[in-house]
Amino acid sequence: MATHHGKEGVVTVGGTGVGELTGFTLETTADVVEDTALTDATKSFLAGRTSFSGTLEMNFDETDTPQTNLVVGASLAFILLPEGNATGDRSFAGTGVVTGMSVTNSMEAVISRNVTFQGTGALTIGTV
Repeated sequence: MATHHGKEGVVTVGGTGVGELTGFTLETTADVVEDTALTDATKSFLAGRTSFSGTLEMNFDETDTPQTNLVVGASLAFILLPEGNATGDRSFAGTGVVTGMSVTNSMEAVISRNVTFQGTGALTIGTV
């Protein structure tokens, strides 16, 4: 089993890398529908529609174009690369709508920014 260090992760938005990225989360889900017959002893289910969503975490940088484009309501094309962007690394690509954005400023801390998105359409899982 290969493991990778989190420092290798990359996220691009609109084809440009997000600067000051400190982490990200991608969540995929599938609906299920029950198809149990009255005579069945146990329940059974069928896979339904799938969806995905995520969070981008970064240090606040008002000069970084991808960050300035991450505003609530914006539609974005993104690629999440948890292993980095070397040939053969896993990639998750799709389109999403920004659903939330927060900026956190604490005394004696780096200003941070978190952006949440909801995927629209299919998530493409592949390699670089």
